[in-house]
Amino acid sequence: MPRMLHTMLRVGELQRSIDFYTKVMGMKLLRQTDRPDQKYSLAFVGYDTEDNTSVIELTYNYGVDKYDLGSAFGHIAVGVDDAYKTCAQVKAAGGNVTREAGPVKGGTTVIAFVTDPDGYKIELIESA
Repeated sequence: MPRMLHTMLRVGELQRSIDFYTKVMGMKLLRQTDRPDQKYSLAFVGYDTEDNTSVIELTYNYGVDKYDLGSAFGHIAVGVDDAYKTCAQVKAAGGNVTREAGPVKGGTTVIAFVTDPDGYKIELIESA
């Protein structure tokens, strides 16, 4: 059966993004590769190993420190036990909460939004 493997995000500074996803979001650095001949570096981060879950591939292209995110990409969603507590942890670790935890408009599911250092949005969805 097909399985989602990873989502690739282009980042302006690889170590800054690794620090955000590991120290602020609580993911693990799974592997890292530098390809000087091809002028890019990769880091894979996630909550579990790549054979167990979908992960994020962070791609740094040498010499590019900023990207236009465009209007088509929406966000990455992460399930959490307690969105309020997670927001507090994100803030304490220096992360940017852009929508505080609370019920989604017109519903009861508790969500929040966090923005990574490159401006990518991460939705926190509280488990029911």
